Amino acid sequence: MLAAIAEHDRIGRDSFLTKYGYGQARSYLLLHEGKSYDSKAILGVAHGYLEGREPLQAQEFSGGEQTVARRLKALGFEVTSSRPPAWVRDEVILACDLVLQNNWHWLSSNDPRIHELSELLQLLPLHPPEVRGPKFRNPNGVARKTADIATWHPDYTGKPTKGGAIDREVLRDFLERPDEMRAAAAAIREGAKRGLFEEIAYPPAEEESDEPAAAEGRLLERRHLARERNPKLRRRKIEEFLKTHDRLACEVCGFDFGKVYGDRGEGYIECHHAVPLHASGETTTRLKDLVLLCSNCHRMIHRTSPWLTPDELRELVSR
Repeated sequence: MLAAIAEHDRIGRDSFLTKYGYGQARSYLLLHEGKSYDSKAILGVAHGYLEGREPLQAQEFSGGEQTVARRLKALGFEVTSSRPPAWVRDEVILACDLVLQNNWHWLSSNDPRIHELSELLQLLPLHPPEVRGPKFRNPNGVARKTADIATWHPDYTGKPTKGGAIDREVLRDFLERPDEMRAAAAAIREGAKRGLFEEIAYPPAEEESDEPAAAEGRLLERRHLARERNPKLRRRKIEEFLKTHDRLACEVCGFDFGKVYGDRGEGYIECHHAVPLHASGETTTRLKDLVLLCSNCHRMIHRTSPWLTPDELRELVSR
């Protein structure tokens, strides 16, 4: 590998790729001593430096996460994406809010508001460093996203850009629930400004979910869940509940962990905060805002966007 990298540095990238018949990396870059290299080309040429071997031709193997990137990581090299990751709901919420502020028109890449949003998106812990390409959320990309949103607005008469399903989903939410969505955007901005997301770990690069993000996005949802897991609040809520109840049970369906699982389940219950962060802000949590739920009911409340209220879930269970 090091010999292939040295040859690359000696003759230059264009000559190296032409000599061995490789194109520029489309997915992953190899990082070494502050420089980036076309991962597949380096790996294929490195094969030729093994005793008795020839360089691999580009058509002899495929690139990507499961082949080249995995092999390079196994060899101890750092690999990064050569293109930015797909936009997630939190990011589109911020972009859509900006388009709304601009009267549903897209913004150019030299607009100061685009540069401000670009800087904000680069700070959010939504994508781990190893999947961020060199152009991650730069002003050009952010401006393009505002066009993807604006051209799908019902009042736009031209041909819409391709965009993505999440752009249209968030746009629809802004049109149907503007106050809620603008509050979510403001909460994300405020959270980033105050450093409230700094303790939230980056999700794994391969993280995928078959469930939609909360209406307010992943960051506020994670902050919400962190608040629900506060052991002091949970203990106080349980103490309050037991003042008027004989047993600890789900406030929606009545499930009793101790009754079903014996000593192993005794004292177990989950705590749900019924008020989303975008609605409450970082205020002091009141016990009346908390609801004790079994794992199933808690999961069902968080499963769809917008979340069900405890009363709505109770009605669903009763039916």
